[in-house]
Amino acid sequence: MKLLLFILIVFTLNSNAQNTKTLEPKLENIAWIAGTWHGEAFGGKTEEIWSEPSGGSMMATFKLINDGKVTFYEIEVIREIENSLILQLKHFGPDIKGWETKEETVDFPLKEITENKVVFEGMSFEKVNDTEMNVYVDIKDKGKTETVKLHYKKRVNKRNCQITTVKKAKTNPIINGIADDFIWSHTDWLPLNELWLGEAYTKDDFSGRYKLAWSEDALYLLAEIKDDVLLDKNSNPLEAWWDDDCLEIFVDEDNSGGEHQYNHNAFAYHIALDGNVVDMSTKKDGKLYNSHIESKRVTKGNTSVWEVKISLFDDTYKDDAQNSPVKLHVGKTVGFALAYCDNDKSVERENFIGSIYVEGEDKNKGWIDANIFGTLKLTN
Repeated sequence: MKLLLFILIVFTLNSNAQNTKTLEPKLENIAWIAGTWHGEAFGGKTEEIWSEPSGGSMMATFKLINDGKVTFYEIEVIREIENSLILQLKHFGPDIKGWETKEETVDFPLKEITENKVVFEGMSFEKVNDTEMNVYVDIKDKGKTETVKLHYKKRVNKRNCQITTVKKAKTNPIINGIADDFIWSHTDWLPLNELWLGEAYTKDDFSGRYKLAWSEDALYLLAEIKDDVLLDKNSNPLEAWWDDDCLEIFVDEDNSGGEHQYNHNAFAYHIALDGNVVDMSTKKDGKLYNSHIESKRVTKGNTSVWEVKISLFDDTYKDDAQNSPVKLHVGKTVGFALAYCDNDKSVERENFIGSIYVEGEDKNKGWIDANIFGTLKLTN
């Protein structure tokens, strides 16, 4: 027993040593900081943009926005000096007037670098994953020191694919499933025909197409789905909602792409046959988002017409707070994909048909990866 405990202790110590391995004080070991980062702190929105290492340094600009106005700016530099690194910065007010004197900088000498952390005296950077990091800053006030945590998400440049021009509606469509609004008679149909999951299907089993329009306050969708069997076997809307027949709308308000599995970088709205709207919450379970979507389905025979109004929210959306939808405008780009879950009385859905061609064998990744979405360009 003592030998077993000794082995476990040694293994744990070795594992911890590996996880906290100290790296050389070189910029190449902190290059993961580079990129455009967005977060919230000090009661507002923060933006921090770090350059790649070059010329023995990395440089960043920082700004804090409160109530739509810049509160202050920073210029930050991490540079190699005397076989170590130092972080130096200067503050500027919204009028670009410096807080420090001409010769003065705020300095943070390096303490250590590990694989996922860079620790300076008074400030540290922690890598959460490839698109998230935490920055910890010591704020001194009246003899007391408080450590403030800034959680950042990296903006990833998305490869625009399937760019679709969407016209503005002069009069907002009425969500009644009848599709007799002026905009729909002057908009072309788009195909819903990319097989993401399941075996090949026949036209008798499924066919789909859709149209899009927009107004200042929402994106509008008209979908025509021909499905020989409509199934809604789960009475609980939060139970295996993806295995019932449903229309799924993927939307990324700023077209930034990136991971959105358990966050609101993007949304994957499942509209059930009964009208309930479900997506994953930040608590990693299903949640109703009925206030985001207004829809009406009219079915005649095997043909269903879905008319949908979609309010768009940015990536600052919080599940348990008051949130306002963004205003749309000409020239705005939005990440978008449409899909349909088709089940003809099986335990699980039999087909998943999308609007976007997805490369590779795993095509069912829109609920995680917004990079596969198409791009909508809003025009007059």
